[in-house]
Amino acid sequence: MQRFRPVELAAGPFRLRLARDADVDAALEMSRDPAIAQWYSTGVVDRRSARRWLRNGADWSGGTHATWVVADATDRLVGNFSMVSIDLEDLSAQMSYRTAPWARGRHVATYALGAATRWAFDTLHLERLALPHAVANPASCRVANNVGYLLATVEPGGYRDELGRQWDTHLHTRTRSKGRDQRPFAAAPAPA
Repeated sequence: MQRFRPVELAAGPFRLRLARDADVDAALEMSRDPAIAQWYSTGVVDRRSARRWLRNGADWSGGTHATWVVADATDRLVGNFSMVSIDLEDLSAQMSYRTAPWARGRHVATYALGAATRWAFDTLHLERLALPHAVANPASCRVANNVGYLLATVEPGGYRDELGRQWDTHLHTRTRSKGRDQRPFAAAPAPA
């Protein structure tokens, strides 16, 4: 299987970088946020599990994911971004992100998704990117739309949360099929 190396990416006023042990407390605090916990199961419950989660994200050796900390100008963790299920033969991947509660309203996810999408198309030469999210999470819809991901379908009961509740899922996609990109990236994020 073809591999790729970890990279840092500029993302507007933010930077996508590999996680560091210094990010443990911020990762733990972010994972405890009820809005994060409802939609994203990280398994982070204490400093030890936060450190393990960060280290697993920084290990790209399997060739199936690229995970970054989104950092602000002070290098503080303001979010997390993952490109998972990377398939370099099928030329596809799935996008996922979290914004820390102390950074909401700053378009962290929009900038991160834009940077990772460009990297996926320009460096990995992927052709199809998927972005699933619960329909009840409208902020993710805004992020997807801001970066040109089109709503492809609604999957009834496509997501089950940690309490066992099922949620309908939106599946947004962005493709470069037949040599054309669907829509240019927004020059600046639309208001959230």
